[in-house]
Amino acid sequence: MILINVKFQPLPGNVDNFRELVNEFTVATRAEEGCLFFDWFRSEEDPGEYILVEGFKDDAAEAHVNSEHFKQAQEYFPTILARTPQIINTLIDGKTEWDEMAEFRVD
Repeated sequence: MILINVKFQPLPGNVDNFRELVNEFTVATRAEEGCLFFDWFRSEEDPGEYILVEGFKDDAAEAHVNSEHFKQAQEYFPTILARTPQIINTLIDGKTEWDEMAEFRVD
């Protein structure tokens, strides 16, 4: 699995409706063959920051970044953001889904 976490800081006028502004990209990405999950979260510490948690099958990265909706997002996102997003991108060999957390097991 390719696991990607990205921090986005929208322009002040785009903070409250940011999810709406990126909805078309979100829907298109979630429909991709290799997309395992693609979830947005608003930071509780900084309400002006959104965090995107993405998971793709190992062989899906190239198709994702070469998709038409990704290319459109490359043009669109810089117009609604206050700064360049920060990213963590890692490959976890053989992983395709979430595991249960043993430390907080609910019986």
